[in-house]
Amino acid sequence: MQSPTIDPAKTALNYHQAHATDSHHAEHPDLRRFGLIMFLAAEGMIFLGLFGSYLAFRATMPTWPPAGTPELELLLPGVNTVILIASSFVMHNADTAIKKNDVVGMQTWLAFTAAMGGIFLVGQLYEYSHLEFGLTANLFASAFYVMTGFHGLHVFVGVSAIVAVLWRSRVTGHYSSEKHFGVEAAEIYWHFVDVVWIVLFGLLYLL
Repeated sequence: MQSPTIDPAKTALNYHQAHATDSHHAEHPDLRRFGLIMFLAAEGMIFLGLFGSYLAFRATMPTWPPAGTPELELLLPGVNTVILIASSFVMHNADTAIKKNDVVGMQTWLAFTAAMGGIFLVGQLYEYSHLEFGLTANLFASAFYVMTGFHGLHVFVGVSAIVAVLWRSRVTGHYSSEKHFGVEAAEIYWHFVDVVWIVLFGLLYLL
């Protein structure tokens, strides 16, 4: 039986290619998480600007909300708040599942999270349709619609991201205990959306 011939040139080429790949990863670390955090920090600054403006309006106006503004109902926004906060825990379960290579569990928890986010958006639209003031009624109304609407846009983006992760998870092996950044990114974004809403709910409905 003839022993296999080893090509020194090919062996050296394979070695250099592997070494070049290792060097590439060493020189270019994965900065996706850092980029996401920087993006959310920028978004957080926008929300902080809105919160600051609202508090300035509140502090300088003689009465707040302005006279004649109908009082906001608390039941529907309160239920919406509970749903959104609970969805953060559900979303975390999805991340925990994929880190255990439980793809079906991840998909189940993601689907529940997306549904809860959808319920929140439907509830917000229902509230808008029943409010007794419009966008231009007064300063409080304008601030209310701008802040809740901007947050609602972020919820919609979050739900879309979760649905996108669900769609991509159809491919076998796309997400696993070793490859799950997409799930982590959606989770981080979703927690950000929830924290912002807690602040908004406190400012607009409780203070």
